[in-house]
Amino acid sequence: MLIEIKNVSLFYGTTAALDNLSLEVHGGAVGLLGPNGAGKSTLIKTLLGFVKPSQGSAAVFGLDVEKQPFAIRSQVGYMPEDECLILGMTAVQLVAYAGELCGMPKRDALQRAHEVLYYVGLDEERYRTVGEYSTGMKQRVKLAQALIHDPKLLLLDEPTNGMDTAGREEMLELVKDIAMDKGINVILSSHLLPDVEFACDEIIALSHGSVVAHGQIEALKKNKGQAYDLKIAGDTDIFIAALKRHNYQIELRPDKHLRVTSENGRQEDTKFFFKLAYETGIQLRQLREVKHSLEDIFAEVMSVDSQ
Repeated sequence: MLIEIKNVSLFYGTTAALDNLSLEVHGGAVGLLGPNGAGKSTLIKTLLGFVKPSQGSAAVFGLDVEKQPFAIRSQVGYMPEDECLILGMTAVQLVAYAGELCGMPKRDALQRAHEVLYYVGLDEERYRTVGEYSTGMKQRVKLAQALIHDPKLLLLDEPTNGMDTAGREEMLELVKDIAMDKGINVILSSHLLPDVEFACDEIIALSHGSVVAHGQIEALKKNKGQAYDLKIAGDTDIFIAALKRHNYQIELRPDKHLRVTSENGRQEDTKFFFKLAYETGIQLRQLREVKHSLEDIFAEVMSVDSQ
């Protein structure tokens, strides 16, 4: 078991940042999702032993987060959302220093710093001071310092913040490679759902300090049912009402497009849509099957949670 959390609550004053949260994570690449204030950063800090739960227990690698935080941190790489860099140091000095703080001999830390900076794409810039770096380059240095000691688990808090499109894609490729080819467990906390969908196989969605969805992304998509994109001309309200009477889920999109979901993936859906269009006097101008995205799943669980 990589992570095991049992009935953890944590309060800031009277506000519950984590609310009786229970969770098991077995490993792999896991996306941590949720709106601002959902408890994502608090959960990460709890796992690292930076904050103490008001109740409940948590373990990483079977080690208790309250009793053995240093043993946990020695096996974890942490890339925080906030800037945590010593701007007067060169990148190689900074990353090597992070290695020494993890207990590595100075020579080994320096050699390893060159290796990880090459891996994250900063080999040609490694002797420049970090204060001269762009935002995207600083993000890469943060990733390098998290990797310096070859951790078993990497905790990434908003790793693509402030990066342009190309840099963001390269960072996500690195994250995916770390999880799939390097065999390091990854927990990626992000508000950017496409980032998580690209780099992760599993998600944990938090809202108000509680888990509202947890599972493999592909399995969650399948459980949501078959989706169709329909474009209609005519009285939209009548057609939607007819679909709802037959237990379809409907989302009205721009230009009279409907996203219609069949919970059980019915075989005769398309024929039924044409039949219903004829009966309600509307024109069905477009009909195609579409795949659910992570955004669809997230929107649904957040909608249910807010009710």
